[in-house]
Amino acid sequence: MSDNIKQKKLPLRKCIGCNEMKDKKQLVRIVRSNNGEFSVDLTGKMSGRGAYICKSQKCFDSAVKAKRLEKAFKGQIPDEIYVSLRNSIPAE
Repeated sequence: MSDNIKQKKLPLRKCIGCNEMKDKKQLVRIVRSNNGEFSVDLTGKMSGRGAYICKSQKCFDSAVKAKRLEKAFKGQIPDEIYVSLRNSIPAE
């Protein structure tokens, strides 16, 4: 009987800091809306272009140093997004 129960597939996304594929729920999403506004999407459901990063200070620092958010969105990222993102990542 348990063979008939379908298990939900967990969506995987790549962290822009460490380039590892991880479960979407383990990552923080940065999103650019259709009108060009950036925000940190903690729900993972906002519409727009998204990039993901681990909830790790090491990944955050790596992504900032290599300007991976700029590369992912092909443009400049406002400083307040970096501040908001840093605040959403727990201290190690």
